[in-house]
This record gives sequence, C-alpha cells and structure tokens, in this order.
Amino acid sequence: MEKKKLIELKSVTKSFDGEAVLRSIDLDIHDSEFVTLLGPSGCGKTTTLRIIGGFESPDSGDVFFGGERINDIPPHKRHVNTVFQRYALFPHLNVFENIAFGLRVKKPDCPKPSKEEIVERVTEMLTLVNLRGFERRNISTLSGGQQQRVAIARALINKPKVLLLDEPLGALDLKLRKDMQRELKSIQKRTGITFIYVTHDQEEALTMSDVVVVMADGKIQQIGTPVDIYNEPENAFVADFIGESNIIDGVMEKDYTVRFSGHTFNCLDAGFDPREPVDVVIRPEDVDIVPLERAMLTGKVTSITFKGDYYEIITDVYGFKWMIETSDAVEDGATVGLHIEPDAIHVMKKSEYSGRYGDYSTYSEEAEHLSDVEEEEVTAE
Repeated sequence: MEKKKLIELKSVTKSFDGEAVLRSIDLDIHDSEFVTLLGPSGCGKTTTLRIIGGFESPDSGDVFFGGERINDIPPHKRHVNTVFQRYALFPHLNVFENIAFGLRVKKPDCPKPSKEEIVERVTEMLTLVNLRGFERRNISTLSGGQQQRVAIARALINKPKVLLLDEPLGALDLKLRKDMQRELKSIQKRTGITFIYVTHDQEEALTMSDVVVVMADGKIQQIGTPVDIYNEPENAFVADFIGESNIIDGVMEKDYTVRFSGHTFNCLDAGFDPREPVDVVIRPEDVDIVPLERAMLTGKVTSITFKGDYYEIITDVYGFKWMIETSDAVEDGATVGLHIEPDAIHVMKKSEYSGRYGDYSTYSEEAEHLSDVEEEEVTAE
C-alpha cells in the first residue's frame, strides 16, 4: 500500500548573502517514513530542514503540508516539532517539567490538559524513551544521551505529525551514538510519526532510514532506500560519499560492455552512446584477489591495514589507487591478480565531482593508451 504524501517541496531555492544554498529542489516526504537528509557540510540539508520547520522561508518555490501551502505559516502553527543537537532543555526544570512543558503551553485553540492527563502523557513519554524513574532528576545530573532522550520526549508529547532532527546525536560519543540510533529508529516505528533527520554521517543514514536523500552543492543527487543508494548509486559523488568506492575513468564500448584500465569488461549497464566517456564505480568488497593466471587485472600492493575481520589493501592498478577489502592475507609490494564480476561494475555518466583518490572528471584516449602500454609491460614481466 502506497503511503500518503505528507510534505512536498516544489522548486525551492534559497540564497544567503548572494550565495545559492538550495538550487530549485523538489522533494516528496510520505507519512510514517524515517527520511534522512545526508550530505557534506554546506550541501543545503539543514536549510531544507529549517524551511520545512518554518525557521527559514524559500526565496522561490513552494512548501506544502498535507496539500496546503505553508510558506507563510510560522513554526508554532505547523504540525512539526524540532530536536536540535544541543538539546535546548530548561536547566531550572526537572525531567518531568521539561517534558510537560509542551503540554502546558499548548496552542490557544486546544483545550488545556488536566493535571491527570499531563501525568499520564509524561509517563507515556518517559516509558517511550526508557527514562521511567527519572521524573524528578535535575537536567544537570543527566548524561548527554539521557538529555537527548528528554529532548525527544518533549518534542513528541504533543504528537506532532513530523519530527525534525538536526544532527541530534553529533555531541555523543561513538557507542552512545550507535545506541541512540537504534533507539530513535525504534521510537519512530512505535509512534508512526514521520521523522526527518539531518546528518553528514553515512553509516547513521544507512542504519536508520527508510529513505535517504543525498545532497551536494544545493541539489538532490539521489533519493532511495539505503540498499538502493549503496548498491545502485546514480553518480560518482553518491558512490564516493556513501561508503568506499573505486571510481575509474572508462569508455562505454557498447551496451553491456565497458573498457577501463586497459581491459574490456562485461557489465549490466546499457543506454550510453558508443565510446561515451563514463565513470566506473567498483566497491572495495566486490574485488576478488585471485591467482595471476585467473586475473582480469593485476596490481601492486602499496599498503595493507588490518581491520579485524578483513584487510584493507591499497593496490596500484595502472596508475590508479584501488581500495580492496578482503579476508585474504597478501604481502606488501606483491603483485596480485584481481577479478570483478559483471554485477560488481557500475557504469554512470561522468560526474562533476572528484573521487576520494583523485579527480576522475576527465578521460582521454591517451590515458587508455597508457593503460594498454602498462598492461603489456606487466604481462611481459
């Protein structure tokens, strides 16, 4: 069953001091989804969140909530609450009163809740965030994770249709952050409230989200499930930003056939022009180390890092540094054989963005010729 569309951003633009932060973005967010806006600093994700919340107004374009245009509706009149990174709790109020605050200042058009109802709702929220028994504790005595839970409970007590979370776990240590990731996802599932979450942490986005919106340079690069974003990136930026990737210059010879690193490979991609320059993306875990007689490519190992359950190996493949993740132990400086299955080769349009190991925005016949020469030299050796 298709979920109901809750929020729509249509051709939304925003600039600060003459610099474009959002460049005509379109985004649909559906009811009961956990949506994460993911990207590097300055990509526009927090500005998008603030526009949804009413803290900023778009320069052009429209924002709709439940089909109603809300560009001019102030934050306190939207069915939205926000949790910030720094919690913004009231230090002079205890845990109970911090959470109850939202009920005590309910909107004028809503009936004032009774004392019994306040106790009931606060207790429900304390149970939801695993803080029963903390009602009378001072905020200053709580850990960072506990304070964040109080902030979430306070934001949820009025049962908003949408909860906005602006890097809420950024101030927590690694273990606590991972614990809170699981907790937040559980809370979202139990309440059915739409969560819109901002982060620059790729693992956080993949772990928690139903939908990931990858942003860069004020534009949406890709929208999809975590599995789709990771396995089928639409351009080199997404591939490089979401996990590790080897991004190599290539040429699409014809449908299902691509040439890179001096070799021609079968792949699962089609629809490119003949001889079109492309970006070839290969995940480090999809490269197999094999005996040289079975190799499709060869490379020289330049560094090895033991990661516990696998080795991270950097290999020089005809002038490009490839990252390989493998359980096979190899020696530094060794020449190794590499094998890549067709479904591990992802071909995409050339990107304006740079890869992690260098600028892959250009391709030349000379580069391919150099790879051919190097291949012949390796073979001769």
